[in-house]
Amino acid sequence: MARPGRRSERSAALPGPVIAAVTPQRKGAIRRNLLKWYRANARDLPWRRTRDPYAVWLSEILLQQTRVDQGLPYYERFLKQFPNVKSLARADEHAVLKTWEGLGYYSRARNLHKAARVVVNESGGAFPSDAAGWQALPGIGRYTAGAIASIVYGERVPVLDGNVIRVLTRLFDIGDCSDAPSVRERLWGLADELVPNSDPGDFNQAMMELGASVCAPRNPSCDECPLMNVCEARKAGTQLSRPVRAAKKPVPHKEMVLGAVVKNGRVLIARRPSSGLLGGLWELPGGEVSAGESHAKTLRRCMKDATGIHVKVGGLVASVDHAYSHFKVTLNVYQCDYVSGDATAHEHDEIKWMTRARLEEFAFPKAHHKFLHLL
Repeated sequence: MARPGRRSERSAALPGPVIAAVTPQRKGAIRRNLLKWYRANARDLPWRRTRDPYAVWLSEILLQQTRVDQGLPYYERFLKQFPNVKSLARADEHAVLKTWEGLGYYSRARNLHKAARVVVNESGGAFPSDAAGWQALPGIGRYTAGAIASIVYGERVPVLDGNVIRVLTRLFDIGDCSDAPSVRERLWGLADELVPNSDPGDFNQAMMELGASVCAPRNPSCDECPLMNVCEARKAGTQLSRPVRAAKKPVPHKEMVLGAVVKNGRVLIARRPSSGLLGGLWELPGGEVSAGESHAKTLRRCMKDATGIHVKVGGLVASVDHAYSHFKVTLNVYQCDYVSGDATAHEHDEIKWMTRARLEEFAFPKAHHKFLHLL
């Protein structure tokens, strides 16, 4: 299953010197010991009890950038709401996003929905039967396609996510930066070299499970590892410095103001464009504070530009911090009174005046749930 830390899914042959390190004896030991360990220690997870391509596909998409403990209730809720690909294809985007609400990275849900419609409308509900076919669907890269095809169909294809990268760079003591495209190509080739012809799905899951539970980023349990005797980084004492990663760039911070605009007891909400960050979700309208501009002035300006209305800015309702993958934000939420103008969606796909009691019917970003109850 996918884990945090995935990068681009590319393919190429591994350069000769690294492949040469995988002797038949070592390859056999890795496969044999890893599969034995996995079958005795694998976590009992619902998507491992089935070969239903829909369920496995959902688990792979859902667990991208999401921990298993966090994703499990979403998996069960999503399957209850949309038990098969036809029910998902028939659903509207609002219902899909509402079911996904709070999990983040909403492009996953939108692409899942788009891919379901492709499967139903173009293939009569029949899923692809190999990795190449899966990779042609929206939102599915080489990793996800390989995971589904190996687990469901037994196709001998590799996987490479953050956990597998960590296992491989330690197993073979790879000191080059794993974020470099050439090194990532080498790792794909190395992963492919190790996948056995029999039980490739179990082997791929075993690699991911090892990285998630034993070969952890900061405190690997080397003495409990089934591959301890063939791990080059353990022998060299370099396991804590593998994988080598590129230096992180400074994370920018944005100061935002949002308005809880009230008119006749109703609050103005707006639906973000379907593409882009938080696409399709509802929000309180507002915008980013410009340098030297007060919160009140920014809010009046953004309300006029985004919705066409004039407001009187009142008191501060809440100020909350939230982190996204590439930036951090502080949301300053103000109570506002409607003054004049016809509310029109200039920068959103849709706007509505809605009673507070009905706000829970709409899918909002996770950051909004930190203050919506205060309105």
